[in-house]
Amino acid sequence: MYDQWKNNATNSRSVVSFSGGKDSTLALYHAMQAGTVIGLIVMLEEQGQRSRSHAMPLDIIHAQANAIGLPVFMASSSWADYETKFIALLEQAKQQNAEVLVTGDLDMPEHGCWHDRITQQVGLKLGMPLWLRPHREVVEEFINLGFQSVIVTVNLKLGMKIEDLGKTLTLEYIQELENRGIDPCGESGEFHTTVIDGPIFNKAIPVRRCDIVYHEEYAFLPLELDQID
Repeated sequence: MYDQWKNNATNSRSVVSFSGGKDSTLALYHAMQAGTVIGLIVMLEEQGQRSRSHAMPLDIIHAQANAIGLPVFMASSSWADYETKFIALLEQAKQQNAEVLVTGDLDMPEHGCWHDRITQQVGLKLGMPLWLRPHREVVEEFINLGFQSVIVTVNLKLGMKIEDLGKTLTLEYIQELENRGIDPCGESGEFHTTVIDGPIFNKAIPVRRCDIVYHEEYAFLPLELDQID
């Protein structure tokens, strides 16, 4: 079963758990190449104004989905009812003939995998096209495919700096991160990204950078959709 996690999206109808960041976007790309994607799953904070994973505003989430050409399965939740709400979205996607949940996880353990448990509960398969791949290889593929992303969150206690906010992932920049001892995929929570363009986008997402926000060890660069007439 575990060996199939990398390939379950092949010739299948998938729904993709989407944060708007680089890993979920690359997993979406692979799912679109391998089969048919029917939509994106995005979980929101309780107020329903931002994504729970990367705190992205709704207008950017919708702009990404529109540029990719996919509908969004969306629900607001607290951490207490997150699983219940996520399962409800999976059941909704299954009713629209989804067969597989695709995620962008790289290092998920085989045993005790949350996504595996809930997909089995709903009767879907789990697809993780990036699973167990070397981190450098994954981010290099993302860059070489032509995806454009902006660093929007940094953990200042894990080697990241304020100056990293707003940076675009390039081959040169990920080498700099590695030279600083930082995982180029940010898999320990060093940073998060927002993807604004790439080969599955029919147009780039125009964004405006707002004032940096600080919270405990984190610094955030809020983005707003830049409305162009």
